Amino acid sequence: MRTTNHSSLLKKHFFILFLVFCVEVDAQVSTIPYKDLMDLFTSHAEKNKLKQEKEKKLNLSVMPAAGYAMHTGWAGILTANLALHSSGDTTIQHKLSSIATNITYTAFKQVMLPIQANIWSRNDKLNYQIDYRFIKYPSKVFGLEDDAGVSEGYFVKYSGLKLHQTVMGSIGKNLYAGLGLYYDLLWNIHEVDPPANVKTAFQQYGISERVQAAGPALKLIYDSRMNAINPTSGLLASMAYRNNVKWLGTDAAWESIQFDFRKYVKFPSNSNNTLAFWNLNWFTLKGKPPFLLLPSTGWDDTYNSGRGYIQGRYRGRNMIYLESEYRFQISKNGLVGGTFFVNGQSFSHNIFNAYDAFKIGYGVGLRLKVNKHSGANICIDYGFGKNGSRGFAVNLGEVF
Repeated sequence: MRTTNHSSLLKKHFFILFLVFCVEVDAQVSTIPYKDLMDLFTSHAEKNKLKQEKEKKLNLSVMPAAGYAMHTGWAGILTANLALHSSGDTTIQHKLSSIATNITYTAFKQVMLPIQANIWSRNDKLNYQIDYRFIKYPSKVFGLEDDAGVSEGYFVKYSGLKLHQTVMGSIGKNLYAGLGLYYDLLWNIHEVDPPANVKTAFQQYGISERVQAAGPALKLIYDSRMNAINPTSGLLASMAYRNNVKWLGTDAAWESIQFDFRKYVKFPSNSNNTLAFWNLNWFTLKGKPPFLLLPSTGWDDTYNSGRGYIQGRYRGRNMIYLESEYRFQISKNGLVGGTFFVNGQSFSHNIFNAYDAFKIGYGVGLRLKVNKHSGANICIDYGFGKNGSRGFAVNLGEVF
């Protein structure tokens, strides 16, 4: 396993994106004068043929790419995003369902096979959420809470399986409540070249070669966004309580809760620019979660928090995270856009104790429209953090 310092590579600011193909399956004739990457590679005859096809409700974007990130090194990625309306009535506006994956293999021999789905039933009465992942994942670890520990970090190697699913029903306009089952399994956990003559935070917290956590989840969501892939307005406010119980196989019982708030405002109001806000509060209520399942930088459900820092840079029993982003259109046809962002994260051992100082991150990003119907963008961001931390973050679909 490579454990060399990557700062010299990061300073080169390299990023390569190879666009091979985008597939749009959408026969609805759009009057929007926007363009996406597919338009650049589709002839006029092919466009007319597409318009004459049988009406369909699907928008599929497929994007092979290569990139560089702090926690992966160089990586090959196959990302796919499917957007669809569950209702066949196109005269009524319904929430957009989505299924996404980012199949990744990296220079550090990391393997990531995720499937995330947010499906709405007809008339938006039911919402199904799925987060399935397999990872074979050497990952850097550091200290806890107050930034103590190994400043350069070192690798912990393991494999993991995540199976999270929730079903929610409507209890009011844009308000949903439901139950889920969360299951996490980590195995073959071992340190790779830990620093000599130092008892690391991972060792102090407690090492196990195998970790299992399972239990019911209670979820409450208010979601007025019409498109979760690229929101331009609306509010998301969610609460997810997780109770890991021994009778379902959990090694040691523990409880956690997450509060997730996201607000989107068009600014200026007559433009296509969006001011977005994100607040994630992730608390341990009881027990001792495994070290690798503690709240941590970049380990939220979408692995997107903390741009400007390597994944896992900060970790603790409790986390408060804040981020704001301004998304703006560069080209009039919507093909190219940009963003400025700033974020802060703080950790504490106890919910009611003082939290450490916020670690600030900030940066800029480029947006390339992959699918003008679903709003899916290629998001290429470069972030900066404290003590010289910096690096790329790449997504298909907005960070939040």
